[in-house]
Order: sequence, then C-alpha cells, then structure tokens
Amino acid sequence: MASITKNIFTNYASQFYVSGIGILMVPFYISRMGTEAYGLIGFYTMLQSWFMLLDMGLTPTMQRETARFHGGAIDATSYRNVVRALEGLFLGVSIIGGCALFFSAGYIADSWLNASTLPYRELHAAIGIMALIIAMRWMGGLYRGIIVGSEKLAWLGGFNAFLATIKSLGVIPVLLFVGSAPKMFFGYQLFIALIELVGLMLYAYWLLPDMPDGRVLSWDIRHIRPLLRFSLTLAVTSSVWILTTQMDKLVLSKILPLADYGYFSLAVLVASVVIMISTPVGSAIMPRLSKCDAEGDGAGLIRVYRKATQLVSVLAGSAALTFAFCAERLLFAWTNDHELSIQAAPVLRAYALGNGILAVGAFPYYLQYAKGDLRVHFIWSIGSLMILVPSVIWAAELYGGVGAGYVWLVMNLLGVATLPSLIHHKFFPGLNRKWFADDVIGIIAAGALAGVAVSLFMTPGSGRWIQLVEVGVSGFAVLLASAAASAEIRCSIKKLRMHFLQRATV
Repeated sequence: MASITKNIFTNYASQFYVSGIGILMVPFYISRMGTEAYGLIGFYTMLQSWFMLLDMGLTPTMQRETARFHGGAIDATSYRNVVRALEGLFLGVSIIGGCALFFSAGYIADSWLNASTLPYRELHAAIGIMALIIAMRWMGGLYRGIIVGSEKLAWLGGFNAFLATIKSLGVIPVLLFVGSAPKMFFGYQLFIALIELVGLMLYAYWLLPDMPDGRVLSWDIRHIRPLLRFSLTLAVTSSVWILTTQMDKLVLSKILPLADYGYFSLAVLVASVVIMISTPVGSAIMPRLSKCDAEGDGAGLIRVYRKATQLVSVLAGSAALTFAFCAERLLFAWTNDHELSIQAAPVLRAYALGNGILAVGAFPYYLQYAKGDLRVHFIWSIGSLMILVPSVIWAAELYGGVGAGYVWLVMNLLGVATLPSLIHHKFFPGLNRKWFADDVIGIIAAGALAGVAVSLFMTPGSGRWIQLVEVGVSGFAVLLASAAASAEIRCSIKKLRMHFLQRATV
C-alpha cells in the first residue's frame, strides 16, 4: 500500500490545483456569460449534489470493500462479484435518474428558476445537457470508489488535475470564438464528462484482480446482500448530508433572482475551499482506517486518526478563521466589486466557520466508517434532519443566504459538541478528552488569537492590493500559530530539523 503521507500530499496538490483553477476562472465566466449564467452554473453544482441521493451508500461501500480486499478480509472472487453487482445497480440508477432530470428540464426552466435575461429555450437546453453530465459523472463514482479504496490516489490526483485543466482552460476558446451561451458551456462540459467516465472505468478495470480459473462473474444482487445493511445506513447518512448541505441552496434557487443566486453561489464557492482542504485527508485515511481495523491494529488506527485530525485542524481551521476575519477584504481583492463584497461577506463568514467546524466534526464519522458501525451517526442524522430542514427553509425565506448560513453554523456547532464524545466513548474510551483538547481546541484557539491580533492592525478602506496583502498576512499568522499548537506538526518539524542537521554533519 502507498504511504498515507504521500497520499495526503498528493490529494492536497491535486485538490489545490483543481480548486484553484476553478476559482480563478469565475471572474472570466461572469464577464463572458453574465451573472445569470453563472447562477445557472451554481444551480448545476447543486443538482450534482442532490443527485447523490440516488447513491444509496453504494460508492462508500465500494470503497470500503476494495480496502477490505487489499487488507485480506475478502477473496478475489467475492470482491469481483461485488464489483459486478454494484456496477449493474449504478448503471440502472444512472439511467433512471438522468432521464428523470432530463424530462424535468422544462418545469425547472419555466417554474423554478427566476431568470430575467436568459430565454426559456436557453435554460431548457442547458438543463437537459446538465442531466446527461450528472448521470455520467455519477456513474464514474463507482470507479472512483475502486481507485480510492486501492489507495491509488497519485494517479487519481493527476487525472483530476488533467480534467480540471481541459475543463477550465479548454472552455475559454469555446466561449470566446464559438459562443458564450450557457448551452455552449454545458455542451463542452458534457464532452469532458465522457472523457472522465471512460478514463476512470479503464483504470479501475486495470486495478481489479484476475478471476481464478473456472470462476465466472455474476450480476446476481445476492453478492451484495450482506453489505446492504451497512450500505443502507450509509445511504441514510449520505442523504442527510445532502439535505443539510444543499437544502439552503435549493430553497434559495427558488427564492432569489438567478443573478443574485449567482452572487450567493460565488460566496459559497469561496467558503467551500475549507471543505476542499479537509477532503483529501478524509479520502486518504478512510481506506487506511478500514485496513487497520481489518488487521486488528487498534493502536495504528488511533495514531492515524489523531494525526489526521490535527492536520485538518491546522489547515482547514486556519482557512476558516482567515475567511471569517477577512471575508470582505478577500471578496473585494478577488472581484474588485465593493458592493458585492459588502453583501456577500456575511454569507462567506457564516459558511466558512460552519465548514471549518464540519471538517473537524467529520472525523468521528470516519471512525464509525472504519468500524462498519454507523448506528450513532444514523440516530444523530435523523434527529438533526428533523430540526435542520425546517430551520433552513424558515431562515432562507426570511433572511436569504445569511440566515441559511448561520443555521448551518449553529447546527455544526451542536454536532461537534455532541457526536465525538458519544462515538469515542463507544469505540475508544479515554480518547475523547485528548482528541478535543490536544487535536482540536488548542489548535483552533491559537489560530483565533493570532487572527484577532492581526486584525487590530488592518487599515479600513485601503486599496485592493493592500487588502490582498492583509489577507495573506492574516492567513499566514493564523496558520503559523495553529501549526505551533499542534504536537504532531512540532514533532514532524523537529524530525525534519534533525535530519538536515545529520546530513550537514556528514
């Protein structure tokens, strides 16, 4: 198996490149296509997330079974039959879901979106193309599960970077020389989605073990019947995740004019960087935690778990705090639009802090995932869903994006204050206090103090580039203080220093 440190580093390099190139392209999209068209892109992003309701826990189940196969928990024949059965389910759901969305395009264009400049025909065509893209990208989730479960994250990171390059830069000549209508943009994205699906499928098949002589693959659903309980629990958890993270965006897509929804999507996109920072760590450690559990290595599992928590507390926590302290400055430096910055800053601040809390609060879920026991998370998910959905609808209708953002922040605070204690006590009694004090709170508190200190010296009303420098200084100070508060990072720096000293004395 590849080194987990290498996997995390590879994931980060890929994620930063993919996210960075996508964010840098936003001003170009708005200038060429208009704010309503960018609102349509935000709507497409939200639809992709809602489509994951059809996943039914199958993607993480595929990832976990792949990790268990490499850990020696299941044999090659059983594993290949699981892959074949899940492949049939993915294909069927992809066709049904894609067709349902395709034939709903007329209703969405006419009765849901509030466009004032884009004609109905343009909206209808764009949404129809979206349906095809989403269906193909969702089908690729199965093959991503195989690749991630095999810990081939270096290849996946490179492939994602390649896709991001042709997706973001390749569309420039299309918008400049072919046409800037939304259907042109989404037509090009459909072509990229096809390349993505074929590439993932071919590499995943290459990774699969050979079937023993005389054995034949079967589409029989009975091969995954023992996994259904775990898969369905994951399905409910995933559904709650989608509802909690996307309900606000769905409600606001109906309430707000499409142009205003574009500005809201811009603020949420910036805040999503916090989650993008934490996601590579989760992707890298989930197969390793499952492997440690399959091997009975409890000490190794805790070691990986705590190291990764500290890493996310430092990196994602620093990003969330920087966005909170410098929301208006960051937006102004990026867009050079003072009014937009004032309006979007409260939305960015709320979502960034909520995402930072979520990034840390996801770790108990990773622990349950590795153990194959999601009952605590399942119960919490149902309870939180009953509170969150009506709260988001109420807040979004009354206060727009800001109200939805603060509901998101409060619910994540409640989750991180409740779930970790229950889950740690269930699986590893005695871990909770150390995890909270050493791996989370101490690190976040140090970063927050640094952010407050730097904020005292910021100049109000300064120019665009001065504000960009202030954001950079604040972010660096928060990151430095957070890293200094992390025992794991201090230990790593000490080892690195000793290594260089030893080489210097040779």
